Amino acid sequence: MTERVRCSWVKSDRGLYARYHDEEWGIPVHDDPKLFEMLILESFQAGLSWACILNKREAFRRAFDGFDLEKVCEYGDEKLAALEQDSGIVRNRLKIRAAVNNARIFRVIQREWGSFDRYLWHWTEGKVICETGKVSSPLSDAVSKDLKERGMKFVGSVIIYSYLQAVGVINSHEETCFCRRCSS
Repeated sequence: MTERVRCSWVKSDRGLYARYHDEEWGIPVHDDPKLFEMLILESFQAGLSWACILNKREAFRRAFDGFDLEKVCEYGDEKLAALEQDSGIVRNRLKIRAAVNNARIFRVIQREWGSFDRYLWHWTEGKVICETGKVSSPLSDAVSKDLKERGMKFVGSVIIYSYLQAVGVINSHEETCFCRRCSS
């Protein structure tokens, strides 16, 4: 049996990182709860490695009530203080507060567009963009600018580019990767 060829950043054919690459990264997401979870996780990743966030994902899910949007939107000072003490997650006060702020703006966008999915995918008219070797683009610049204007935090162009890759708006699987689903 031949071994699958993956993107070069996947260093092992086993484990959390390989499963994430094979089963999630670059696969188009149209589910608002999943889009919300990934937006929050990507914002926590700012300045850290994705491996760090991925290893803490279950703790984040527990800490943030399964990324239940309505619950996160209602977090008050007591819950924020508890999150700041939770050793299972990244205990960055600014990122924790941004997550709640961003949840509230996510909900506003849902109400404005009918779903966050509609908002996100309107930027590409529902099409997947295939490109590799980038960390930002005019698309991530535009989405980042819009989210910042709406008041979101930790949504710079590089973070948004990573987010767009994670949720499949941008497919950045390398040419030789078995997950690449782009016509050349």
